[in-house]
Amino acid sequence: MDRRRFLRGAGAGLLGGALLGGCAAPGAAPVALASWPPPPRRASWQSRLLCAGLRWQFRPETLRPEIDVTRIRRLTDTWMPPPRTTPWGYQLRPRYGAGDAPLRGEWLERTDAGAARTLLYFHGGGYFFCSTQTHRALVFSLTARAGARSFSLDYRLAPENRFPAAFNDALAAYRQLLALGIPPESVVLGGDSAGGGLALATLVALRDQGQPLPAGAVLFSPWTDLACTGQTLRTHDGLDPMFASQVIPKSAQLYLGEQPAANPYASPLYADFTGLPPLYIFAGSTEVLLDDARRVAAKAEAAGVRVSLEIWPGMPHAWPLFEQILPEAGQALGRAAAFLRGVTAAIG
Repeated sequence: MDRRRFLRGAGAGLLGGALLGGCAAPGAAPVALASWPPPPRRASWQSRLLCAGLRWQFRPETLRPEIDVTRIRRLTDTWMPPPRTTPWGYQLRPRYGAGDAPLRGEWLERTDAGAARTLLYFHGGGYFFCSTQTHRALVFSLTARAGARSFSLDYRLAPENRFPAAFNDALAAYRQLLALGIPPESVVLGGDSAGGGLALATLVALRDQGQPLPAGAVLFSPWTDLACTGQTLRTHDGLDPMFASQVIPKSAQLYLGEQPAANPYASPLYADFTGLPPLYIFAGSTEVLLDDARRVAAKAEAAGVRVSLEIWPGMPHAWPLFEQILPEAGQALGRAAAFLRGVTAAIG
């Protein structure tokens, strides 16, 4: 049996005996600071099945002595094919020409009169793999659920383009949105994993430069500490079905090169969060990067930022990517869409 088939579709029949495993931590409970009803207290059977598949197929790649960038990119392109159609009432407008920067990537736009709110999304992938195409399913769903339009940024990847290339691309994209006349209060940043850290770093830099801030940010399993000091890198190593802890500092080195890991524009955990707009943070209970989310939430709350942190039991890293398989993915995206609409409610 081809092991890659599991993540390319609904794998319900492939690993029937895996339901005894999964990735839920015993006794784990959600932390829900949002005003909506709390997330599920128990992981679905689909999550346990997916976690078993990830542990069988993806995690071994993170145990290799060295990161093979070409191999990882090829595998994720195979495992995460883009959806074949756009959401009803939307059209995709790719912009990948040489002259399309700083808005190089793709728009998802409504076919009617337009949308009052805009999602600027940064895909994850450790800053060295994945793409706007691998993350289309997530972006399509979140955009349509929020009744928004979105731009998914094709930022430059390491190791060909190390820090601060992706960071500079994110800043330039946001500034260009404003240059096009899009009001900052109508924009919400979004990102998962490295893209979540990139979204937070962008907020910090905009605040530092005195520029107009977006209405808020949605962060799925954000990677915010490239110095890799979180306790869950140790305590959750072996619990996380997707990543072995040893791959995290290796990925950080690919992106940072010779730059210090505690630079707040690379590792926004080390930034001052005073004055940032509302944040909505999601994380899974067994992630090795769980402390990256928890520490950001605690620090933001101490700085007076309106922040909501949800820790979902039994969810793998960046689980909203798996909406075709996980009911919890759709639930999380629905909550994120409600947040997006809420922080932009003043624009109508």
